[in-house]
Amino acid sequence: MIVKEGTHLTYCTNIHPGESWKETFDNLKKYIPKIKEELSSTQPFGIGLRLSNEASLVLQKQEELQLFKSWLKENDCYVFTMNGFPYGGFHGQVVKDKVHDPDWTTKDRRDYTIRLFEILAELLPNQMEGGISTSPLSYRFWFNTQHDLERAITKSTTHLVQVVAKLIEIRQKSGKVLHLDIEPEPDGILENTAEMLAYFQDWLIPMGTRDLMDSLQMSKQDAESAIREHIRLCYDVCHFALVYEKPAEVFKAMEGAGIKIGKIQISAALKINIPDSESGRSLIKETLSPFAESTYLHQVIGRDQNGHIESYRDLDQALDLLSDTSQNEWRIHFHVPVFLSDYGKVSSTQSDISEVLELVQEKDVSKHLEVETYTWDVLPEGMNIDIQNSIIRELSWVTENMKKK
Repeated sequence: MIVKEGTHLTYCTNIHPGESWKETFDNLKKYIPKIKEELSSTQPFGIGLRLSNEASLVLQKQEELQLFKSWLKENDCYVFTMNGFPYGGFHGQVVKDKVHDPDWTTKDRRDYTIRLFEILAELLPNQMEGGISTSPLSYRFWFNTQHDLERAITKSTTHLVQVVAKLIEIRQKSGKVLHLDIEPEPDGILENTAEMLAYFQDWLIPMGTRDLMDSLQMSKQDAESAIREHIRLCYDVCHFALVYEKPAEVFKAMEGAGIKIGKIQISAALKINIPDSESGRSLIKETLSPFAESTYLHQVIGRDQNGHIESYRDLDQALDLLSDTSQNEWRIHFHVPVFLSDYGKVSSTQSDISEVLELVQEKDVSKHLEVETYTWDVLPEGMNIDIQNSIIRELSWVTENMKKK
């Protein structure tokens, strides 16, 4: 739904379990009409579609695509953004670092992403840009040496540029502008502003311009422009809050570097102050232990009074070291409902969302806003509530906060 001229808001359907297209479509039919009726009864409702690789192989067939397009039309809905980060199973199993698998070093990731774009090009309304968010190349701890890491970045960049070539082709044929939105996150090869800027400057632009000049006989200027048009940032509010980066500073840095923000994922992380006392830390451990669940990675980034930052690969590892830490604040990669600023003894990074929404109102930061709280089924007991009402409540909170600005 449109919340500002040219700016669309939705929620990411990765909240709903299901890897097959049938399961995905069944969930859309179950939830979307009711959510639309509550929030967008008189205007079209945009969908943030998540398709697994398995589902994409089915939906790419023209018969299935036409059925889905008919359903979208009948229900006054449209698809403008997709989540192409999780390739395979994302619920009801151990995901952890496998969320990056296959990574951008592989042809499987490239082919899956191109398939998603071919589907999106069919679904996207005319005169509207479309985007797909994707992983930050790979999981950094899969590479033991700097040489291995640089080789992975090189292979990943080659595949990303091949996607750009496909998006250039789609634009020439359909006139539709599609972009791939890289989503930095903790322990990804790209996890913060500095790494995103360096990747564009040192890898993507120099390698990409050479490849496109060779493969498509483009000028250097046109090749670089195409890369900047078709590869953008997916700004996940939770992820950047985890590394203690302020939204205004990130947006300014991206603008200065000529990197567009293709999508803003509206999400909140957990945060908690670490007391000095042993008894206080024991209470913190007791409070956080229910969040140390086995499905997803919940990286922890701690900061001490001098601003020094230290990371832990998962919450259980951090809890084991809690008693001896010198840090006075922890931020935890656990997407929690955006409409609450605290959960008893634990609070959230909701204030970062409020700042982002204010900036979105002031400037044309991004045309795509997507609420992404995918952890409803692993929230501790007492926090997990009805999914449909939670989605409505989250989207309502966003629209109400945008009206306040």
